[in-house]
This record gives sequence, structure tokens and C-alpha cells, in this order.
Amino acid sequence: MRIDILTVLPELLVSPFSHSIIKRAKEKGIIEINVINLRDFANDRYKSVDDYAFGGGAGMVMMIEPVYKAIEKLRSERNYDEIIYTSPDGEKLTQKMANTLSLLKNIIILAGHYKGIDQRIRDNLITREISIGDYVLSGGEMPAAIITDAIVRLIPGAISDEQSALSDSFQDDLLAPPVYTRPSEFKGWKVPEILLSGNTREIEEWRHEKAVERTKKLRPDLTNDE
Repeated sequence: MRIDILTVLPELLVSPFSHSIIKRAKEKGIIEINVINLRDFANDRYKSVDDYAFGGGAGMVMMIEPVYKAIEKLRSERNYDEIIYTSPDGEKLTQKMANTLSLLKNIIILAGHYKGIDQRIRDNLITREISIGDYVLSGGEMPAAIITDAIVRLIPGAISDEQSALSDSFQDDLLAPPVYTRPSEFKGWKVPEILLSGNTREIEEWRHEKAVERTKKLRPDLTNDE
């Protein structure tokens, strides 16, 4: 898979893609991530990518031309399955959405900034708008990193134990069950006996029951019991 991220602040994305699962996936050739500076497509010597909004009002707006030129250059080199815009008013990122996106081959992510982007970009170039929550950040770089991370860890080979990704929270509309490790007792706090029994079937049943309990308690919106 290839993910191209268009941003006005590429420096913000250096660290998220230089460690852990994403770093290893890149080294294995499983994922190719390119962070592209939109200022490289600006028309003036100041590398301007924003301007005042028509009609007045506070805040600057990302200009149409640098974004158009960047996307057209990329599309001249390959076909893209999705051109995503990170926006607080987009559809909320979910595990199911991440699963779907992880099956694609080429994706562009446009990191929003300032007051937003010229609406004509959204109307004519963007194929999907994604939000990571009902709040506003200073820019779309962190949402772009989060979307990328959610996608990459699902690609076969990115995680050494692929079953780990399949048992994550939200994969089956349930939160993950509680987990424990050694020592089995600490300050009188004990690990549930069932987890020490070695009975795989009973352990899996216990985990499912606990996942259901946690989901009903912490995220009733994911169940039919709300």
C-alpha cells in the first residue's frame, strides 16, 4: 500500500512514522508513506498556500491551486482508490472504516489547516472526508497520522502476531476484555483464576463475557441495550 500525505507542516509527521509498527512495516516494504509539502506547489516566492476568505470573516483558507497541482501530479503517476480530507465535519473514523481502507492500494490524505480548504477542492477532488472526533485541532496532521496508523497495523505482515489486530477493541463492536501479565499476584491483587487454568475454551468464553460487560458499561452506544 502507498499513502501520500499532503500537508503544510511536514515536520509534524516525522516522528509518528519513524517508530514502532509503522517503521517496521516501511522497512519490510509493506507500506510506502510519502509526506509531501504543499508549499512546494505554491506560485509565489513566499510559498503561500493560504489566503483571505471571500466574503470576509476570521481565519485564512487553504488555496485551491497548490492542492490541485499536488493532487494532479500524484494522479498523473498512479491511480488512487481514495483522496481523503481530514475534517472535523467528516464521517467519524471507526475500526470498520480502517478495515476497509486497509484493503486499498493507493491513498492520498490531505491534512486540513487554517480555517479549512477552498470548498471547490472538497466538491471536485476529495472522495472521502474523515473526522477523528467532535473537536477541532490546529491542523490535520495528527488526524492524518492516526488514520495512517489505524490502517497500517491491519495490513498483513505489519504486526508479527496478526491475531492481535483481529482481537482489538471494536473489531466485533465490542471493547477488548481485561488483560493481565506476571506476576499472578501483586500486593494481594490476583489475576482471575480462569486465566491460569490452561483451559482455552473456558478462557475464550470468559474473555467474551468480559468484553460484553465492558462494552455495556463503558460504551452502551455500541450495543442494542442503550
